[in-house]
Amino acid sequence: MTAQIHFGTDGWRGEIARDYTFETVQRAAQGFATYIKDQKRGEAGIVVGYDKRFHSENFAAAVVEVLAANGIPAYLTQDATPTPVIAYAVLTQKAAGAVNITASHNPPTDNGFKVRDHNGGAVDPEGLKQIEAAIPDSFDKVMRLPLKDAKAKGLVEVFDASPKYIEHLKDLIDLQPLKDAGLTVMVDAMWGNGAGWFPKLLAGGKTRVLEIHNYRNPIFPEMQRPEPIRPNVDAGLRATVGNHADVLLITDGDADRMGLGDEKGEFIDQLRAYGLLAYYLLEIRGQRGPIVKTLSTTTMLNKLGKLYDVPVYETGVGFKYVAPKMLETDAIIGGEESGGYAFRGNVPERDGILAGLYILDLMVKTGKKPTELIEWLFAKVGAHYYDRIDSLFSGDREAREQKILDARPKTIGGLKVINLVTRDGFKFDLEDGGWLLIRFSGTEPKMRVYTETTHKDKVQAILQDGLRIAGLSNA
Repeated sequence: MTAQIHFGTDGWRGEIARDYTFETVQRAAQGFATYIKDQKRGEAGIVVGYDKRFHSENFAAAVVEVLAANGIPAYLTQDATPTPVIAYAVLTQKAAGAVNITASHNPPTDNGFKVRDHNGGAVDPEGLKQIEAAIPDSFDKVMRLPLKDAKAKGLVEVFDASPKYIEHLKDLIDLQPLKDAGLTVMVDAMWGNGAGWFPKLLAGGKTRVLEIHNYRNPIFPEMQRPEPIRPNVDAGLRATVGNHADVLLITDGDADRMGLGDEKGEFIDQLRAYGLLAYYLLEIRGQRGPIVKTLSTTTMLNKLGKLYDVPVYETGVGFKYVAPKMLETDAIIGGEESGGYAFRGNVPERDGILAGLYILDLMVKTGKKPTELIEWLFAKVGAHYYDRIDSLFSGDREAREQKILDARPKTIGGLKVINLVTRDGFKFDLEDGGWLLIRFSGTEPKMRVYTETTHKDKVQAILQDGLRIAGLSNA
């Protein structure tokens, strides 16, 4: 039976050797090639990049063979390259889009097939449907040209995407003050594509950059997966304390997401990180313009929007919603709960490298350490507390969704429920301005229960009520 390929929020992901094979990757590539040709963009070519997972460079070569057979030129990165650098290369190469072989923050058993449009951003939901529909149901229908023949025909250019991206960064941020600041910056590259980037960008001054997990190891030791949340970041937090560092910057497997740790070795959750980045752009940089957020991230952004008189747009979960809204509104920042943030002046793509540089600039400009930055943010919008539980489930999804709708709770965690939003999951707005979100994964039998509240002592009670509403237990 032919394996089915379904695109989620960013593209397609599967388990290596089970459903993610050279044949299925080339079928996905044929679908993308057909979509690009239908758009009459084939002559512009496609950027193809990859991460440091098992066989990623070879899966990328397999994609190039399909593009070439379809008459579409390929710009193939010369080595493992961060996702934001691949996205920016779409612009510098004037390409029609990109294919990125990466499973980003997911387990070592997986790999993925991310697609990007001619803006370097996520393909919108309608485009993803068209790509998926164009994937042939048989490998016999895939067009292929061996890589050596494709190169001989001039259909493949192997290139280094880094220099132009680095020059572009210099238009967005002055790196010299960061180099001269004398900070000690700990970086956890999570065995991924972010390795070496901060040492290279900040070299030549008083600032020291120390890295861990900065070489290729596809099994990702010391973490469950290269996702910048606890417990995966615990080794980095310990190293921060051990080296008396001023801050911990964490990039995930493909360096599109950023995590933070403070100078005391405590994790700064991704909602607080988003609040800091938005506050930095509004207060320190003096920028004005819309903010785009997914419904699963912080209401601190809504408060900042009111304080600075800028609109805040809320979307479904995933950059396939965030990127188009950023382009439509010329937003100064867009982001999501998972630690992905995009910025005006850059491509509409998550960029863990630029986000990390902006955090360092915030520290330098204010003279504050991370713990003091959180106090500074909370003084403006009030204290906010967040947590999430992921739980596997079995049985019929529709029945569970109906169970959640039928629950109609009047209170959650002792707080009055004032509204229910069902745009992407089930979001219960609470009387304190906080919320509970119950949402199904688009790629696996997993349900996520999230909350943000202004009451620190109610976080776990809200989550436990959420599990009960969903018919789950914390076991």
